[in-house]
Amino acid sequence: MSSNLIVLTGNANIELATEMSRELGLELGKAKCTRFSDGECFVEIGQNVRASDVYVVQPTSQPVNDNLMELLVMIDALKRASAQSITAVMPYFGYARQDRKVAPRTPISAKLVSDLMGAAGATRVLSVDLHAGQIQGFFNIPFDHLYAMPLLIEHMRVNLPQDDNTVIVSPDAGGMERARAYGKRLGVNIAMIDKRRERANVSEVMNIIGDVEGKTAVLLDDMVDTAGTLCNAAAALRERGAKRVVAYATHGVLSGPAIDRLNASGIEKLVVTNSIPQHERMARCKKIEVLSLASLLAEAIRRIHFGESVSSLFV
Repeated sequence: MSSNLIVLTGNANIELATEMSRELGLELGKAKCTRFSDGECFVEIGQNVRASDVYVVQPTSQPVNDNLMELLVMIDALKRASAQSITAVMPYFGYARQDRKVAPRTPISAKLVSDLMGAAGATRVLSVDLHAGQIQGFFNIPFDHLYAMPLLIEHMRVNLPQDDNTVIVSPDAGGMERARAYGKRLGVNIAMIDKRRERANVSEVMNIIGDVEGKTAVLLDDMVDTAGTLCNAAAALRERGAKRVVAYATHGVLSGPAIDRLNASGIEKLVVTNSIPQHERMARCKKIEVLSLASLLAEAIRRIHFGESVSSLFV
């Protein structure tokens, strides 16, 4: 691997960054992110980065604002240390659900985050399964959008029957395009939950469109936050005669009451990626299984560094 490629990480997901570096045949770069007693973030880069292509691995997951600020300060430090390029590798992009005005006098925070990244000095962003694809257009720098689909589909092929006894279920209308893509590749049918959401993090299942009776229902989403939608959907699928309910999502945010809800739900297993660290949650919920994004992200970094196609990863 080229000597001017450096992978650094903040504190958000050190394990993933280490695994990615190993995949690239590199040592994880030296950077220290600490806090002053008043909570201010301080970053010190412990090696020469002049004229280097630097990749900073930092999902902006909980604590979202701390991890975002840490990323911005790291980018600023690298810019002032004369790095040739600075790519923010954000396996999970926080604030992605605030991609439009949902009511009068509300912000578009995803746009604000994109402006902050550009102002700090990032020259490229790399992320996985954005909640809203149009967020790419908020950036005035190149944005590489990766998909966890190959990873999740491979797990499904190994662990689920690919026949009429399996149905991919979208938990809402917005996820139907994703469900169709998975259903087509697996050769199985799809269904949809028709739901109403009265306010953020609160949903109510209204109806199920499609045949799930006697089948293995595979709930599919881009992220699971408080797990209310997922658990309500699982209960409705059980009521409609689904034999098994398993769930797949790229990002296991799993905040608030999510773990308690999962433990009490009819969901047999929840499969997520390590875009967000899951060790603490796995200790509290035996239903969670984690797949690693390290190989996918490392291969994307290698292709970006050598000027090769990233989109061909998903053809």
